[in-house]
Amino acid sequence: MPIRTSDLPEMAYRHQKDHRKRLRERFVRAGSQALADYEMLELILFSAIPRGDVKPLAKDLIAAFGDFNSVVSASPERLAHVQGVGAAVIRELKIVEAAAHKLAQTRVLGRNAITSWDALINYCKTTMAYQEIEQFRILYLDRKNILIADEEQGRGTVDHVPVYTREVIKRTLELNASALILVHNHPSGDPSPSTADIEMTNQIVKAAATMKIVIHDHIVIGREDISSFRSLGLL
Repeated sequence: MPIRTSDLPEMAYRHQKDHRKRLRERFVRAGSQALADYEMLELILFSAIPRGDVKPLAKDLIAAFGDFNSVVSASPERLAHVQGVGAAVIRELKIVEAAAHKLAQTRVLGRNAITSWDALINYCKTTMAYQEIEQFRILYLDRKNILIADEEQGRGTVDHVPVYTREVIKRTLELNASALILVHNHPSGDPSPSTADIEMTNQIVKAAATMKIVIHDHIVIGREDISSFRSLGLL
């Protein structure tokens, strides 16, 4: 029996509905490891775009940014340049990003930062490794090295972030913190400390010492790896 032209839209809708169901079932059954990056994006796009084939858009996003993490972490401005990406898509991607950050943070906040070091590094990598501009964060610890606060102190450009020593010390005293872990990212992907990074860290260490504030480490986050000032003998 020949297919009527009027039947095509409904057939396409049923096909996409079945595809969405199968992809969701595969995710529930086998987890994210069984899905390609673009398929994970499809799952997110299903909520933003209730009907239609979202696979081409998912693949376009991967082509534009490289991988799943880079897509989710991309700025709304850059995402909007991809054809087919509207406010609903950006909103869903940013919800996923915020949820990942929140989950990682809950595993370290209120815990001993030294004994939870692996979880702490994982949190820093989750929040900063794929950022497109440099970001400087401070992890504030009490006398027992419990993480009592985690704050972004500054944002900069692709290769520089301004850090003001006076503001670092001021905020530390406001929170009644006894120790700090400094963290910033290198969007280039290379976590090697720069001369400017070393000079800035030395300034903070000297100022902190006058107030009996301990700097445990300065972590530089790259795409795939990190650098530790303490491990490198720079602290």
